[in-house]
Amino acid sequence: MITRYTRPAMGRIWSEENKYRMWLEVEATASETLAEAGIVPHSAARAIRAYGDVDVERIQEIEAEVKHDVIAFTTAMAEKIGPESRWLHYGLTSTDVVDTAQALQIKAASGLIRQGILALAAALRLRALEFKHTPTIGRTHGIHAEPTTFGLKLLNWYAEVMRDLVRFEASAEDMRVGKLSGAVGTFGHLKPEHEEAICAKLGLRAAPVATQVIQRDRHAAYIATLAVLASTLDKIAVEIRHLQRTEVREAEEFFSEKQKGSSAMPHKRNPITAEQISGLARVMRSNAQAAFENVALWHERDISHSSVERIIFPDSTILADYLLAKTTSLIEKLLVYPQRMLKNLESTGGLIFSGQLLLDLTEAGMSREEAYRLVQKHAMDAWKKDLVFQEMVARDPAISSRLPDLEKTFDLRRQLSNVDAIFDRVLA
Repeated sequence: MITRYTRPAMGRIWSEENKYRMWLEVEATASETLAEAGIVPHSAARAIRAYGDVDVERIQEIEAEVKHDVIAFTTAMAEKIGPESRWLHYGLTSTDVVDTAQALQIKAASGLIRQGILALAAALRLRALEFKHTPTIGRTHGIHAEPTTFGLKLLNWYAEVMRDLVRFEASAEDMRVGKLSGAVGTFGHLKPEHEEAICAKLGLRAAPVATQVIQRDRHAAYIATLAVLASTLDKIAVEIRHLQRTEVREAEEFFSEKQKGSSAMPHKRNPITAEQISGLARVMRSNAQAAFENVALWHERDISHSSVERIIFPDSTILADYLLAKTTSLIEKLLVYPQRMLKNLESTGGLIFSGQLLLDLTEAGMSREEAYRLVQKHAMDAWKKDLVFQEMVARDPAISSRLPDLEKTFDLRRQLSNVDAIFDRVLA
């Protein structure tokens, strides 16, 4: 991923140097565990831990000749370790190291992403409570529907982010596995208990069964979960983009004092952060498709998944980290205009209470079919002639005779009387 979207902590996890250091950690831990089992000399394990070090340029120089990254790595390590290096990589195949080390990188990346999800959830919760009883118009199909509150909008996002957290934690845990079972997963040179001990020291679980590789359904599920998370962030961003439209202007991104919106139009205040979130979410969703394609490999294992994962795992985790931070900042600094919300809510002259009027008329004895016909007639006239719906129905004796207290029908508080109960249900 380009530097523009890479936050430092996540970027370090996916650096070439850190990748090789994770490989070295797997190799050193394996040697130490095998030494405890009496398979590798203790002196060799100590030498590998003490003298093994990463020189990225040297590894790449060797790889340019041998065309194999793990061989280049072990050769470079041997140069530093000396004669004891003959015990390096003992009983292992390349993917034992690569897949297990990748699990360590993903584990570290997942920790940062989890922090980001929790930070966003906290911001949404705080602002949901802030605007808990701030009335705004609810929209369906982009058209005014019935009243809601801005707090409920934020609470809905909060609840979804918390579901994203549950899904993410499950997929991250599913990825917390290593394998050291050899070239075809049969433990031809080591034993299952060796694998389990090595993985435990690395903070991983051993994959119960594998071929030369850990099976890629796990990886597909993880990337897909990040794509779902990105879609949640996209959903939030799209709504804010709509709310910022000049005709709506119920909320907008923070606009700093020295910020410029357009090279040609000095008045512009554009939702650039929300648009960036929406754009990068598309990249994350496309990466999920690539992860799905990696599940099916030739005869249990080929290398077609490897090149793909060199891109999609760094990119998806880097983008998830970046987008979570961006969305959290967007929510924390969001400018909210309650008076504009109320003005928009009242702009149709009470049309948004047509559903309540329908119910009140049926409760008063009118058939639903007759009540619907009557209410819709007045509603359509109000739309076409730009009239005040509440005044129109008040003048209709067929309605006023049955509902002498029409103010109750058009009472905003009645519509929003269950807001506290919804908050209690979500935040309990």
